[in-house]
Amino acid sequence: MKRIQSIDFVRGLVMIIMALDHVRDLIHVPSLTQSPTNLATTSPALFFTRWITYLCAPTFVFLAGTSVYLSMKNKEISKTKSFLLKRGLWLIVLEFVVVNFALYFDIGYHNLIFEVIATIGFGFIILSLLLKTSWKLIAALGLLIIFLHNLSPFLPLGDSPVLKQVIMAFFGPAGFPIGNRVFVVAYPPIPWLGIMLVGFAAGKLFERAQEKRQRLLAIIGTFALFLFVIIRYVNVYGDSVPWSYKTSSLYTFLSFMNVTKYPPSLVFCLVTLGIMFLMLAIAERVKGMLLQVVSVYGKVPLFYFLLHFFVIHIIMIVIMVFQGFTWEQMDFTSGNFGRPKGLPSGLPLTQIYFLWIAIVALLYFPCKWYGTYKAKHKNWWLKYI
Repeated sequence: MKRIQSIDFVRGLVMIIMALDHVRDLIHVPSLTQSPTNLATTSPALFFTRWITYLCAPTFVFLAGTSVYLSMKNKEISKTKSFLLKRGLWLIVLEFVVVNFALYFDIGYHNLIFEVIATIGFGFIILSLLLKTSWKLIAALGLLIIFLHNLSPFLPLGDSPVLKQVIMAFFGPAGFPIGNRVFVVAYPPIPWLGIMLVGFAAGKLFERAQEKRQRLLAIIGTFALFLFVIIRYVNVYGDSVPWSYKTSSLYTFLSFMNVTKYPPSLVFCLVTLGIMFLMLAIAERVKGMLLQVVSVYGKVPLFYFLLHFFVIHIIMIVIMVFQGFTWEQMDFTSGNFGRPKGLPSGLPLTQIYFLWIAIVALLYFPCKWYGTYKAKHKNWWLKYI
């Protein structure tokens, strides 16, 4: 598959931004006790530090679908189906075995969390079953999910509370206690599947000439943002949390932008994917050093994703040691990532930004090495990382 620079660039850009969220989540002083989107306690700086990272997961999932479409050229559908099935299962296993450990450093796996890697794996499995249908039908199904999944609470599921809990876990966040462990669905697979299916169908756009493609990407992005403003302003449908007027125009704006990611609401999808389409349009014209540097991360997204969690978590532990905490005080089993429970720890927001930049810079060289190695070698396992 010939690489498309705008895809590598935008994917690389959101991977860089993603690291900011994870550095903040693991190391910021109040991250364990204060939600950055709680308007009663947050600050504008903290709110937007979190909000900008909303772009990452939908872009990552969307472009995963697009990459599947582009990789199908000159390949038998049966081979693509087989690969997607295997890769989907592999990603789900990878989520629970490697990503969960990188996130919590808990060898007992007391918190099993179904997040973005597993939901991409689920999406690949479902997409593999749809490959023989037309891209138009796949696009329609994806759009239906995006626009209608907010109605899932009204599904007639009968009187069985267990059945309701299991089925609704496909549409919204859920938790299932298993002895002294808990299984958490943070990324419910159905809403994210809708984003992947639309991303797959959007692969048709990248078959067009660059100038026409750029214009279409810009038009779609602008239209999505227009729909976001209209639907969000009406305040009737599209998000489980309506916006409201606050004591200042700034906080009213924050309320308007405070869309729901878990699960990704309709307006969340419209604003994040709208911005993504505009980024893709702009990226069609990006050249030079900026393109080369950012694309290094975008060419090896899974390698970067796995590596950056381990690096951030190790740095977090080093910071805890320098702040005077002992290994016995570090809490790895309750979801605190190892942060001492009930004790103040971590870094202020300004230092979080400096640390984020340093970590991204540190990851540049291993990502560049792996990207070069992957391009020069054809080992079967390289397709899975």
